[in-house]
Amino acid sequence: MYKCCNLKKLFRFLIINIMILSLCSVLIPVAKRFFFSYAAEKEEPVSLPVIMYHSVYETQPSEYIVTPYQIESDFIWLKNNGYTSVTAADLINYTRNQGELPEKPVLITLDDGFYNNLSEFLPLLEKYDMHAIVSVVGKYSESLAPNDPHSSAYSYLTWEDISNLADSGRVEIGNHTYDMHCGNGIRRGCSIAAGETEEQYHDILFNDLTLLQQELYRCTGITPVVFAYPFGYISRESLPIIRECGFLITLTCYERMNYITRDPDCLLGISRYNRSGAYSTEEFMERLTKENSVR
Repeated sequence: MYKCCNLKKLFRFLIINIMILSLCSVLIPVAKRFFFSYAAEKEEPVSLPVIMYHSVYETQPSEYIVTPYQIESDFIWLKNNGYTSVTAADLINYTRNQGELPEKPVLITLDDGFYNNLSEFLPLLEKYDMHAIVSVVGKYSESLAPNDPHSSAYSYLTWEDISNLADSGRVEIGNHTYDMHCGNGIRRGCSIAAGETEEQYHDILFNDLTLLQQELYRCTGITPVVFAYPFGYISRESLPIIRECGFLITLTCYERMNYITRDPDCLLGISRYNRSGAYSTEEFMERLTKENSVR
């Protein structure tokens, strides 16, 4: 014998199910965010050694000059020991949970914008499938490079040279200030000067950095997201200005290992080892890859 359907119970059943589904639609995304946030917190930081080169050409090596042979030796060592060069974009994406890093990443950087970064260094990047960040000084490219261009021994990169580097797909361009790469007795690099108010300092540093950003964009179409402190001189007052200018990575001269997490702020204050020509590849790499005892 068939029983009649109880519409009242059916209606109540449907209402309860709708409420449960609605609640799940709210709670599941929240739970996912919590889970992935918790997982990110538990994720081990990634060790990132960073090399700081300057000038590269065939001469007597010194503190800020290495030969192409030394570069090639460095690259062979990195390859043989399982290291993969990463880009600024790789690091930014990783901290934003939009990508992964290789098991043994290494970041390669060059400061000051010497012409030999194009003539000598780029062919080795291509040969060994490496990438690098070249941080340029605006005044060098604007005033010095056009008057005495394209000598590997002493010239700086012109705007056209910078475009060629970027177009290679091997090099990202960084900002190394427009005209604050000097020690004039008043200011150390781009740090705050004695007796200078924070408002005065803001205007001076902001105007300098944005001038190079504007010139790079006007002449090359590039807007850097990397800033390298001249001489590594840092003052606490610079950080909000750096953020205001839109930089996502800052490069220092502290010599220690970096530990990269999913927090974007870990990219502000990247430490680097200066590659002095006085060291053999083995000696330098031993220092570069040494883990810090305290993170």
